Amino acid sequence: MNISEKKCTDCGGTSFVQASDFINLRPLDKKLSIGSERVYTVCLDCGEVVSIKVKNPEKLK
Repeated sequence: MNISEKKCTDCGGTSFVQASDFINLRPLDKKLSIGSERVYTVCLDCGEVVSIKVKNPEKLK
């Protein structure tokens, strides 16, 4: 689903932003792995995180 087609299940809002954080997601058994960035889709009306996506899932293998 495209970001412009999403609807917040908490408040019904339709304005979203995509954001990331500073710490990459990495496999538990590979402590030295660089891992992959997480991309959050956040409702601009209420702050609800409507989705979390791993940008490069192949880096978790």
